[in-house]
This record gives sequence, structure tokens and C-alpha cells, in this order.
Amino acid sequence: MRIDVVFGGASLTTAEVAGRVVAVIDVLRASTSIAVALANGARAVIPVETPDEVVMRAKALARNDVLLAGERKMMPIPGFDLGNSPIEFTPAMVDGKTILLTTTNGTPAIAGTGGARDVIIASYVNYTAVLTMLRAALRGGADITLVCAGRDRQFALEDAGCAGRFVANVSKRLVGITMNDAAQTCAMVDRRYGDQIVKLFEASEHGRALRDAGFDADLMACAAIDSHPVIPLYQDRQITKLGPDRER
Repeated sequence: MRIDVVFGGASLTTAEVAGRVVAVIDVLRASTSIAVALANGARAVIPVETPDEVVMRAKALARNDVLLAGERKMMPIPGFDLGNSPIEFTPAMVDGKTILLTTTNGTPAIAGTGGARDVIIASYVNYTAVLTMLRAALRGGADITLVCAGRDRQFALEDAGCAGRFVANVSKRLVGITMNDAAQTCAMVDRRYGDQIVKLFEASEHGRALRDAGFDADLMACAAIDSHPVIPLYQDRQITKLGPDRER
């Protein structure tokens, strides 16, 4: 069995995802916001690559049942209901809603996972729930690819740290696991920061940019390990929560 990490969704190849269990990580902030939304009652999150596509697809849905969400250059998109801040996705706002979401890095990374066996949206806020599923996949003989969405198609320290936490723990007490250099590098990042997630964010370029833009509260929300223990699964172009009404 293999555990591979890929930096930047745009660089994904078919071989890196075909038949594998794939976890997409965009800690700041798309994967966090998706987990929060589903934990707080959203019916589904539909990842969309552009704002224009969000508007077009919304026309085919009942407006009362859908929310338009997303960001460009970290800022909410004018005319949309929500940005990409996890603290906006409250139960009062999202319960029972379908969310059309477009972000700079996260949603394109999700879109690039065609051919995977399963696609999970992973972050710190749903860490243990996702880890449990990844461990089950490894025990069943599946290979795993962790996709770090990154920032503007570049390496992002915060995504690497989160991926490293999965790498370090998913293979514990399992034998015969191999991993690529990127996975080993991510494990080193996790060893450097451990549970000091906010410190990790403060060291990352994207984390500092969000802080400077006034999103300090988002950094705290994104660092809250296991605060929203859901498993978001991407299938048929939408993300829904694994549970009694959604089995694999």
C-alpha cells in the first residue's frame, strides 16, 4: 500500500488518483468551510470552478434552497450570500441548504480528482473522522493520495502540516506502507509544529495574509482539531456527509 502527497490540485495526474482513496486538503479555508457547513446541517456542497458557473447553476435550483458562496483573493464575491469563512456557515444560515461554492484553490483541486475510488474533504476540524476512514482504506489494501490544494498552485505550509498529521498517524501499526518524498516531507512539517496549529498558520504565507486581511477568527476556527467530526464525500459532482442516509 502507498501513501502519496501531491502539492497543488492542478498537478494531479490520472495515475495519482485512479482507483485510490483521495483526501483533498485546503485548510485555509475551503475544506474547513465544507466540513463546517455539512456539520451544521447543509444538505450538500457543490464545488464549482468559477463565479459565473455558480450563478448559472443556481438558476436551475430553487433560490430559497440554495446559497451562493465563495471567494477570490480571499474576499467574498460581490452578490454572493457567503464568502469562504467557516464562521459564516452557521446552522441558522446553512441548515437544509445546498451550497454552490467556488474558491481560488480548493474547488479546482476537488474537480481534479476524477477516477478516484473515493474522494474525502479533509482538514483539522474533521481530522479524526477522516483518519478513521483512511486507516480503514489502507487496511483494506487501498492506496491513498493526499492532495494539498496549496495557494495559487504553489506549496502551502498549512496544507502540508495537515497532510503530515495524516501521514504520521494513518499508517501506525500497519506494515508494508510506502510513501513518496512529499509525504515524508509533510510528516516532517507535522513533527515541527505538532498541535501548535495556530503557530503553523502564523508561519505560513497564506495564514499571514488572512490575518492581515482581518480574518483572525478564521485562523482560530480552522485550527480547532475535531471541532466538526464529519466525513464529507465528493461524488456525482457534489459533497455530502457520510452517515445513516449516505453510505459508501
